[in-house]
Amino acid sequence: MDLYQIFITHNRAWTIREIVCFSILFFIVAVILFRLVGRRKIALSQAVAGLLLLLFLGIVFASTVFTRNPTGVHRYELEVFWSWKAVRQGSREMLKENLLNMILLFPAGLLLPFVFHRKTSWWKGLLIGLTISGMIETCQLVFCRGLFEWDDMIHNGFGCMVGCILSSGLMRCTDS
Repeated sequence: MDLYQIFITHNRAWTIREIVCFSILFFIVAVILFRLVGRRKIALSQAVAGLLLLLFLGIVFASTVFTRNPTGVHRYELEVFWSWKAVRQGSREMLKENLLNMILLFPAGLLLPFVFHRKTSWWKGLLIGLTISGMIETCQLVFCRGLFEWDDMIHNGFGCMVGCILSSGLMRCTDS
């Protein structure tokens, strides 16, 4: 099954209510951020990066939790690195899934230094990625909309960390 089929199979379209709720949230955050810009508390680039991050996380949470069809069963895998055992046994699908999980929060990591308006250390990128992923995994478990697993949190956190390292490195290059 390709990514498009997985997305269509596991996710339904956003309802009007969901679109309206997210639009209201986005608008409120935008007003707050641009007031902070007007008061010179944050830079315009921080406000734009913050809105991009909010939009990105809205899409991520929608596709990983809220638009998935509920299974009615709380599913979890508590063994750490179980997915890599499957890869070692020859599962190319699991390797692809692990790599896609690393890529999932990579864009969030790229945005973090711009949100903070300074280079961000690797461990902060990892911690933020683990926190975001922990929220996703917990929601999947509570709402019966996926498999709670430590491996996803590790992979997502790693991807966010790598994005943060790259973006901070680019900031360093542009400072010179």
